[in-house]
Amino acid sequence: MAKEIINRVASSKLKTFDLEEIYPEGDRVLFDIKDWLFQELILKEKDFRASVIKHDWSQYKNSFVAITCSVEAIIPSWAFMLIAAEVTPFAKKVVVGDLELLETVLYQELLSFVDLKDFTDCPVIIKGCAEKPIPNSAFAFLIAKLQPIAKSILFGEACSTVPLYKAKK
Repeated sequence: MAKEIINRVASSKLKTFDLEEIYPEGDRVLFDIKDWLFQELILKEKDFRASVIKHDWSQYKNSFVAITCSVEAIIPSWAFMLIAAEVTPFAKKVVVGDLELLETVLYQELLSFVDLKDFTDCPVIIKGCAEKPIPNSAFAFLIAKLQPIAKSILFGEACSTVPLYKAKK
């Protein structure tokens, strides 16, 4: 007589948290100001302001925007602020930096509002595989929120995990 196969993972208190499930949908835009610089080197205030005025900011409606300068130039802070002031009424979120910083800020904000009470006193797996650009910092933010309440924290998939934390008894 064959022995019944029991799925111990399904019957355990093990909970999985997938950061991809809370990934905010919307276009990500890297807005590079280098094209508005004289010879991609010098910011001429009058020309820069003219470019800002002429630009169609409505194209960033419901987008997440990272404002950057990809060339080595000295850019005054007000230049980034001027662009942020124009794009903010249209965009969902605006940061000064690269796309990784944008994702980091988004996850920091999202995780500050996530209710984790269902993970209290449970072993938790933080899902590792993702198709979306989840920054490493998002995993660190999640660890900081889970560590005070979880029994243990693992990283990966139920079939193959790496232990990260175990609460002291």
